[in-house]
Amino acid sequence: MNRATTAALSILALLSLTSLTACGGESGSDADSAQKPAATTPAEKQETPEERLKQMVITKADVSGMDVSDADVATSDASEFAFAKSQREVTVEEPVCAPLAYAMNQLPLDEPQADVTRSVSKGLNDPFTYVLLATYESGRSEPALTDLSKAVDACAGGFTAKANGNTSAYDSVTAEEPVAEAGDESVAFRSTLTFQGVEHTVHTQAVRSGEVLAVFFSVDGTAIANARPSDAKLPSAVVKAQNAKLA
Repeated sequence: MNRATTAALSILALLSLTSLTACGGESGSDADSAQKPAATTPAEKQETPEERLKQMVITKADVSGMDVSDADVATSDASEFAFAKSQREVTVEEPVCAPLAYAMNQLPLDEPQADVTRSVSKGLNDPFTYVLLATYESGRSEPALTDLSKAVDACAGGFTAKANGNTSAYDSVTAEEPVAEAGDESVAFRSTLTFQGVEHTVHTQAVRSGEVLAVFFSVDGTAIANARPSDAKLPSAVVKAQNAKLA
C-alpha cells in the first residue's frame, strides 16, 4: 500500500467518525504402446470472475499523469482505515439509502460474483477517485443499478450510515448528469456533508456495461482534514478510460 493511498483512506476514516506427465512407465514394444491409453492434455484453467475484473480495471498506463493503486481495503493492510469492510457491517435507518452508503464507501452494490477496487490521484494533496468494478450473474447487475437510482431519489434529504461504531452523515443527495455517457446505462449524483462546520461535496457515478458495474467516487480528503470547503468532481479522463476498457 503506498503512502498516498493510505493517507487518503485515513482521511476517509476520520470523516466516518462524524459523518480483498502422462502416466509413465518403461517403454515397450509398439504393440504394448498401442494398448496404452493416450496421454490427455490437462483442461485449460478457467479464468475466475475476479481474474477477469483485474484484466478490465483501470491501470496507470490508461491515465496519463496519475497514480493508480490497489484500494481493496477488505483484504489489504489498510483495512483498519475503512468505514466498513463489508455490507454486513453497515446499517442505515432507511434501508432504501443503503446503496448510497455502499457506493461512497467502496463496497459493491447488491451481491456480485467478485469485485476489485483501485484509487486514482495526481498526488497526495489532490482529490482521490475510487473505481470499483463488480461482476454479476446474468440479470443481477441491472436491478443493482436500479436500486441505486431509487436511493438517489428517496434519500434527497440526506441520510446517515453507521458501521463499527463510526457514523457517516450526508446532508443531501442530488442526481446529476453523468461525467461521460457509456455502457448500457448510468446513474450519477452528488452528495454534501459537513465536517467541523465546513461543507464538502463528493461525486459518484455508476455505469453498467452488460453484467459489470463500474462505480466511481471522488473525495478531497486533504480539504476535509484541513477544514477547507471542497467539491471533488469526478475526472472525466478516469471515467472515460475505465469505460473504454468495458466497452
